Amino acid sequence: MIKASSKILIVSESLDVNANSAAKGRLAFINSFKSAGFNPEVYHYSQKEITIEGVKCTAIYESKFSVMCLLSRFHRLLLRWLKIDVGDFTSVLFGFSFGFFSDRNSIYKVLRKVDTEDYDMVWTFSQGSSFRSHAALLKLSKWHRKWFAFVHDPYPHHLYPRPYNYIEYGYKKKRYFFMDIIDKAHKIVFPSLLLKEWMESYYVNVKGKSIILPHPLVTAKIDGQLPEYFDKRKFNLLHAGNLLNLRDPYPLVEAYQQFLNLKPEAKNDSALLFIGKKSIFQEYLKRKQSSIPQLHISPDYESFHKVYAMQQHTSINVILEAKSEISPFLPGKFPHCIAANKPILLIGPYYSECKRLLGNDYPFLFDFDEIEKLAKAIVNLYETWKQNPDNLVLNRPDLLHYLSIDYSKEVLLNKV
Repeated sequence: MIKASSKILIVSESLDVNANSAAKGRLAFINSFKSAGFNPEVYHYSQKEITIEGVKCTAIYESKFSVMCLLSRFHRLLLRWLKIDVGDFTSVLFGFSFGFFSDRNSIYKVLRKVDTEDYDMVWTFSQGSSFRSHAALLKLSKWHRKWFAFVHDPYPHHLYPRPYNYIEYGYKKKRYFFMDIIDKAHKIVFPSLLLKEWMESYYVNVKGKSIILPHPLVTAKIDGQLPEYFDKRKFNLLHAGNLLNLRDPYPLVEAYQQFLNLKPEAKNDSALLFIGKKSIFQEYLKRKQSSIPQLHISPDYESFHKVYAMQQHTSINVILEAKSEISPFLPGKFPHCIAANKPILLIGPYYSECKRLLGNDYPFLFDFDEIEKLAKAIVNLYETWKQNPDNLVLNRPDLLHYLSIDYSKEVLLNKV
């Protein structure tokens, strides 16, 4: 039984917030558990020391002299020096790369020495499509009755909705691997109701053993973190996050240009900012800059604290989803946007977890081809901002509660 003081062992692939976006969400969960009164202790595979105030953290490092590690190094050398990639062959044969098995075994060797009686729950968090921490727990049957497996995305990759889906080498073995996780774990935890329903349509055993726990709200210091190019005195529209080669910025950029044509005075006191790594849309964005000097593209990845500060100080936050029939994902930045209490422009498909949470009555939901409607909405928001910037508020206490520590605690104490 889960108690308010339960001790939680957390196994996370990475907690380095400046190396990958997933780490931000993992840290948010850890801090949320701590603030809720639980007792979290962390083992992580960040390959560096990480400290979290008030939480014991143990770094796990790769076992350098194992057979799998040596095979993984040999694979990399073949690719680097001879341009021979045996990764596809090993994935077809084994389902995964030598590097995957090396990492899994490194995590397993540490965890097998940990006493299960010292903890009430064990949670596994992964990043991308690796699920290495989950793979390690599969080998430790003593943990299974206490295991909460967090599933952040569909798996394997061919189960993603279009246009993300593609068939990986070894996809059958990956599917069997994931079925094993669902069978062995005590609970499967999803950040999104639509993701849970999507996965349930492929894995019937998800039904009855899953819980929904959204990415929790985070707090971070924002003083002095704004970059020089961000002028908080302006009417700023901010898209924070990688475009991932599938989040097409075209509707937003074209709508913003129409907005400038409708409100020429906004050329002096507004900006549209895209913050994140380069994507296939880089040439398009660079080309548009010649006619829209108010368009800013960050040269590369910005630190978490800078991005978070911009999200809190911007006039409008933008969530841009891939053009698809459904977007079952809850983006990690969604809680940041809710915490900012600024209007959100959401461009996405009809079926979307973000749209579901914001609700059908929310006024700033747009499909990909609604450019004129989007432009008019930006005009209205700009006019409100001109009257008084403080009037631009999201005002969604229901979502603040849904993403709160209290809600997470309520789910764990009453629904598990």
